[in-house]
Amino acid sequence: MKETFNIVVLAKQVPDTRNVGKNAMKEDGTVNRAALPAIFNPEDMNALEMALKIKDRFPGTKVQLLTMGPSRAADIIREGLFRGADGGILLTDRKFAGADTWATSYALSMALKKMQPDIIIAGRQAIDGDTAQVGPQVAQQMNLPQVTYAEEITEIKDSRIVIKRRLERGVEVVSTPFPCVITVNATAPECRPRNAKALLKYKYARTLTEEQDNEHNSYLPILSLDYLRINEWGVADVGGVEQNYGLSGSPTKVKKIENIVFQAKESKRLSASDEEIDSLIKELISSHTIG
Repeated sequence: MKETFNIVVLAKQVPDTRNVGKNAMKEDGTVNRAALPAIFNPEDMNALEMALKIKDRFPGTKVQLLTMGPSRAADIIREGLFRGADGGILLTDRKFAGADTWATSYALSMALKKMQPDIIIAGRQAIDGDTAQVGPQVAQQMNLPQVTYAEEITEIKDSRIVIKRRLERGVEVVSTPFPCVITVNATAPECRPRNAKALLKYKYARTLTEEQDNEHNSYLPILSLDYLRINEWGVADVGGVEQNYGLSGSPTKVKKIENIVFQAKESKRLSASDEEIDSLIKELISSHTIG
């Protein structure tokens, strides 16, 4: 059995759709990202904690984050560094823009082939799309075994990982060889808080683009300190078929977007009698609200 592992956590910066206001949607039905704060996707935080737990058990294990997005998505990697990760890579290139889940998973898989991790861990789904497709698609693109709905890694032995899965109807324990892809439920342990020493160490970590865009010269020689350099990769760095990236590589087409506002038009008071409860259930079934 290996005594150390190379782990990559797939993470995404998402608009905080849990706090949607009146300006959250544009007139064309797309998300107004400028009106919503950008956050670390919640289930990716659970994935990061799972990776860090492996690092706790196997000293010398390396945990890196991989994210795709514009330059500001480097915040995700810094957040990971503050909590115990060792580094990260930002996939950023105009040719990645407009990617659906398939094109996103293709870009991530090309970067992962270059990184050669033993274990790939991601959140089950992102709150801005709720598709739960990227993790499984990465596994398919890389021809790797995958375990979804993971809640806990209970054991790593004999070149296999034993994982507890949380399903709708109960719990399942499975094992898989590595390299593998694991997607993590929100029921998994929450991510640990920021570490004060790590915060002080990595608060000036920057990508080359961020440093070049800095209007004020930093008093630290950022680019000469390896541990403060966040790597940026574009299409030229990861290779692959250029037509498979971004909008041109995205087979998903949105036919229609509709805003639906629920309004309470009438109310009905019920007693605790069996007759009234039975009448309500029949009404809900007949209207196909339930059943």
